[in-house]
Amino acid sequence: MSILVIILVFVLLAAVGAGIAYKYCYKKLMLAKAVSGDKLKLLPNPSKKISSLKSKILSSKSKNKGQDVDVENNLSSDSTDSSSAEAKSEAKEKELQDAVRQLNNWSIKDTDSDGMPEDEFVGEIQYSLEYDFQDQTLIVKVISAKELTAMDMNGTSDPYVKVTLLPDKGYMLKSKVKRSTLNPKWNESFYFEGFSMQKLQTRILHLHVYDYDRFSRDDSIGEIHIPLCQNDFAEKKEMSRVLKPLKKNKRGEILTSLLYEPIKKQITLNVVKCKNLMAMDIGGKSDPFLKIQLKFGGQVISKFKTEHQLSNLNPVFNFNEIFEVPWEKLKVCQIDILVMDYDRWKKNEVIGKVTFGKEGGSPTERKHYNQMINKPNEAQIQWHRLKPE
Repeated sequence: MSILVIILVFVLLAAVGAGIAYKYCYKKLMLAKAVSGDKLKLLPNPSKKISSLKSKILSSKSKNKGQDVDVENNLSSDSTDSSSAEAKSEAKEKELQDAVRQLNNWSIKDTDSDGMPEDEFVGEIQYSLEYDFQDQTLIVKVISAKELTAMDMNGTSDPYVKVTLLPDKGYMLKSKVKRSTLNPKWNESFYFEGFSMQKLQTRILHLHVYDYDRFSRDDSIGEIHIPLCQNDFAEKKEMSRVLKPLKKNKRGEILTSLLYEPIKKQITLNVVKCKNLMAMDIGGKSDPFLKIQLKFGGQVISKFKTEHQLSNLNPVFNFNEIFEVPWEKLKVCQIDILVMDYDRWKKNEVIGKVTFGKEGGSPTERKHYNQMINKPNEAQIQWHRLKPE
């Protein structure tokens, strides 16, 4: 009897153990399914899994460490690249400085005038337009002009204005001449009578500023064309327009360089070349050469002349000259460059000129001279349009 009871107890305990084991195995199966994604794959020995996880973690750390090393290597390579870039930049800067120092012996064989404005600034004119509907009269008032190009050797001009209703050149009126000024004020009104509004819509107003010369032909400073069909005559308005140089009056361009060295008290002038010079001879060519003068307060201090070049409208001069100019003389210093046409049988003619100084010359020429002063020890090179003498 006692043996039977013992057997039953043993079976009962075995059953309970089997249930517990089943529940444990089922949990392990669900855990394996959740982790590995396999349908019926039981997890291996937990200790082996743990060691596997540890190895994965260690390998991940080693990879991260390798990445850190790579980052450090990249940073060091970046710093190396940065230092090499700085070295290259310094080398380029030094090369530029050496080029500036060697400007005195500079020779340019071919240089384009890219960046040069199509039309050089020659001044600005202010005017107003008004229409009298009752009398059918156009009233043009020429008010003033400013920053006109200096056309005379003394650095000024004697400007006046021609007012024309194109295409009929017979309708032309003139203002008074204002002596020795680059900023004239006229305040003159011009009346064009008998023009209906319909007729006026087909006309172009032409304002042309000239420099008066008593002993030779008057020189053109600049002009503007105003299509009257584009103007609103409902009210009187004052307007300002930039003058444009006369196209047929263009005499060519000249490339020059200016360098001032305060310690040496010297101006280095380099006249490189000219292009598109006006043809002065019957054969459609010119024989150009340079005449250069240094002046202090209008008094000629020194002058130079180059050899002429036969039948050449695009001469290369590469002319260098050094002028002794103390700092206090920069205000009264003036450099005149005349491009001449050589003639064996008659007087040499002036093709065109440029003037550098604080007072004389065009606005662009004065700007070039001021840049030379404001940036000492740096060569300032620029194209200029030649002006008539």
